[in-house]
Amino acid sequence: MIHKSELDLVFDDIFLENHSILDNSKLFLKLEGFNIGGSIKMKPALKMINKLELQNKINANTAIIESSSGNLGVALSIICASRGYPFICVVDPNVLPASENLMRSYGTEMIKVTNKDSNGGFLNSRIDLIKEMCSKNDNLIWLNQYENIDNIEAHYLTTAKSISQEFPDLDYLFIGAGTTGTLGGVSQYFKKHMPKTKLIAVDSQGSITFGGVAGKRKIPGLGSSKVPPISQHSSFDEIIRISEKSTIEMCHRMAKSGLLFGGSTGTVLAGVEVYKSAIPANSSVVAISPDFGERYLSTIYNPSWVNEHFR
Repeated sequence: MIHKSELDLVFDDIFLENHSILDNSKLFLKLEGFNIGGSIKMKPALKMINKLELQNKINANTAIIESSSGNLGVALSIICASRGYPFICVVDPNVLPASENLMRSYGTEMIKVTNKDSNGGFLNSRIDLIKEMCSKNDNLIWLNQYENIDNIEAHYLTTAKSISQEFPDLDYLFIGAGTTGTLGGVSQYFKKHMPKTKLIAVDSQGSITFGGVAGKRKIPGLGSSKVPPISQHSSFDEIIRISEKSTIEMCHRMAKSGLLFGGSTGTVLAGVEVYKSAIPANSSVVAISPDFGERYLSTIYNPSWVNEHFR
């Protein structure tokens, strides 16, 4: 198949049957890492930029700015490089070195905040910096994935629809909670079109997205130190909170079976592992895998890093 643009390389129909976690049911992994951005974030990134273009809000003087833990920043770096838009990405010390290097390679300007917010994370600090910069420069356009409804609509129109088409009688669907764009879009679609499917949200311990106690987190992707405003659009039947130690253990377990996954995927699969005793035999189960593990070679798959942070 010949594509006319690198931005057409977004694939939404790749599922892998897995037999290593569930004993009496079939688990299918929706693999989001095969697109040009390497993660599920390519879809909302395109949706948000395309909306700005339709609204004629991008011109020769504007620059895009966004806060990211890594994957969205890489996706936006690719899109902005492809379309000739200056892009500023505000990150924090938890950004993966590989993601940081990728963004710089695409010409993105990087700003790294180092001051923690009152919840012990960096998200509020990143957002505060963006608000300050935008107040001083009218030519900056903040996408604001935490409030942007296009973050949700992207997954309503693509991710959710592709799952429902492939599995019209799906019993369980496991979805990671980050900005809650994926969770919001997919849950809205399924509650409307496939209400019998049980939706299981998976969050990281230390995240306060849906309550809980704030805590230190070292793995970027899922979880948040600030409640994303778009989280109000999410619905689910149950929520599971996974420790980062369990995330790392699952990532290593899957790697030994030939699948190198990122932290978000490891967390979601650890959620499946925790919940599996509640899944009736012969159920159909899908887990969304947001990314692969190559960008985590210096962290999750680095014994020195693991021993330093998770003794």
